[in-house]
Parts: sequence; structure tokens; C-alpha cells
Amino acid sequence: MEVPLLELHTQYQRLKSEIQQALDDLMTRQQFILGPEVASLEEKIASFCGTEYAVGVSSGTDALLLALMALGISRGDEVITTPFTFFATAGVVARLGARPVFADIDPETFNIDPAKAEDAITGKTRAFLPVHLFGRCASMERMANLAESRGLFIVEDAAQAIGAGVDGGKAGSVGVAGCFSFFPAKNMGAFGDAGMIVTKDKKLNERLRKMRVHGSSEKYLYEEVGGNFRMDTLQAAILLVKLKYLEEWTACRLERARTYTVLLKDAGLTGEEIVTPEIPGEGHVFHQYVVRARKRDDLRDFLRANEIHTGVYYPLPLHLQPCFRDLGYREGDFPESEKASREVLALPMYPELAKEAQEHVVRTIQKFYGQKNA
Repeated sequence: MEVPLLELHTQYQRLKSEIQQALDDLMTRQQFILGPEVASLEEKIASFCGTEYAVGVSSGTDALLLALMALGISRGDEVITTPFTFFATAGVVARLGARPVFADIDPETFNIDPAKAEDAITGKTRAFLPVHLFGRCASMERMANLAESRGLFIVEDAAQAIGAGVDGGKAGSVGVAGCFSFFPAKNMGAFGDAGMIVTKDKKLNERLRKMRVHGSSEKYLYEEVGGNFRMDTLQAAILLVKLKYLEEWTACRLERARTYTVLLKDAGLTGEEIVTPEIPGEGHVFHQYVVRARKRDDLRDFLRANEIHTGVYYPLPLHLQPCFRDLGYREGDFPESEKASREVLALPMYPELAKEAQEHVVRTIQKFYGQKNA
């Protein structure tokens, strides 16, 4: 049995008629740039996240970049973030001439450790950039208190965590800005790149809107240098359809995460061979179901040979990436991030994943470790 890491065809077949109708309406109007669907999606996402404002942008990466630009992050500033994340998190900081300053992760959640983040603060620190990795929010209460006491911004990288719960609210609602990605593989994916910034700050909302159209608040009058960060109306039309199903899909992901954990435990794999993620009572949206695995690379090869597709997020922490060599970090500086990069393995996860497929995945893992231990 072949089990993909992600499968989108079934979802599309269910939504096909709604999406085609939405696209037909758009094609009839021919309003492809900042059409009414963008404004409607912004309103609905702001309400969903519990913020006053939302600004549709061209990608999750551009959401991070634009948020930092609008907050004035620039050369000489420092932004504290995690080395165990997708490249864009630190890449946008570097693109602005600022310095990414890394703090190690909590080994239980894979998210930035607030105590380590506090230790990384210097006189040049302007912001925290926590990542809600794999669909689970970082520990935000302590970081929010730190930010308030030190006069720092928090920009949440919630690219993998739309709908995740945090401190009685939702991902993106704690910091001055929250940034989402609608890359096709995300829990709510577009038909290409798209992103969103949410905020409760009226002035920041106004600046974000100006800067996403090259820094112009009036046609052909440019008050500052922004960029072309607009969300395509086509993507907004598709996402409006998908948003109606997001909470249902999230419940399905949680159910499948629980199924994996039970199956792995019943197979006698948890502990020495496999460490499963904690499943909080609420809040985790399981963008990925990520385990720690003994002999991870050998296990992945074995699963691949049996047509089971997995992912490694992420095989090399950012502080060891060649492009960040000039930051001066060395192997051993962030031991938890480095250990995670050697052990993590994402198992197939999507709302339509059948229990039979999960059982097959676990049986195959059991077979691998049974052979190794024989």
C-alpha cells in the first residue's frame, strides 16, 4: 500500500464544484488584483483569529518580511528566533540587514524556549520571532511578558498553525502581528503562494496596507519604499471556499494524531524506538505529526522502500546553514535543535488519511525495529 505524506486530490474532488463556481465568478468580473474576495477573506480571517485586522499578502515569507519592514526592523537590529524552523523565518531578518539571533528549543514542543530567548536579549534586540512549529503554539505568556517589560515587538510565525490555540486565543493574536502561509501543503492551502498578516494595531494595519503596494497610499504617490506583496484575488476566492471547512479538517487531524499515538503505543514502539508528540487537551492543529525516531534515516529509507512517504523537518538547523556562517555560530551551540534535526520524522498526515493506512504505517515501523532488534 502506498501512503503519501500529503494527498490533496480527495479534498479537491469534494470542493471542486464550489471552487469552480468561485473561479467562474471571478473570471466573469475579471478583477484579479485586490478584488472583493481579498477583502472578504481578510475580514473572515481577522474574525477567526480574534484580531481587528488582517492583510492579505503574496506568501507566508512575504507576510514575515512585510511585518518586520512595517515595524521598522533594519540594519543593526537583532531579532531573536529559533534555529529549528523553515529558512524563511531567519531569512527575512537577514534580508532587512538585521541579525537573526538564535535561541534553542524546548525538546518537548520543538518551539523556542522562552528562558533561552530571554538569555539572548541584548541592547540591539528589537523583536521576538517565535515559530508555532508543526501546528503547536510556542509558550507565549512568558515571551509576551518579556516583550512588554523590555519594549520589544513579537511577530508570530504562525505559518503552520492557523487555528491553533494559545493563551485563551488563537495563533497570531498575541503578538503585534501574526503571519500565516497558505502554501498548498498547509492546513488551509491555496493553489499557489499566498499569506496573511493579522494584527490588533490600527496604525500597523494601515502601514501594512500601504507597504504591500510599493509604499503607496495614493496612486502614483509613494511615501516610502514598500514592495509588491499583494494577494492574488484568485487565491482569495479559493481560500474563502476552504475556510468553511478548516475547523472540520482540524478536528480530523487531531483524531488522526490520537490514532497514531495509540497505534504506536499498542505496537510497543513508544519509548526506546519512537517518541510521540504530546497531544494537548486543545490547541494543537497537527500540521505535521512528528515523532523522534531511533535510527531515523534508516527507518525513513525502509519506509520509502515500502512506499510510505515521510518528511524530515528540518535536517540542518539554521545556525549551521552555509549562508549564516558569518553569524559565528558553531555546532554544539544549540544542542536541542541539533538533536531534533537528527531524530525528527514526519509521518503521513492529512484530514482524509484512512485508519487502514495509519495501521499500515505503524506495522511497517514495527517491522523495521523488529528486524533491527532481531
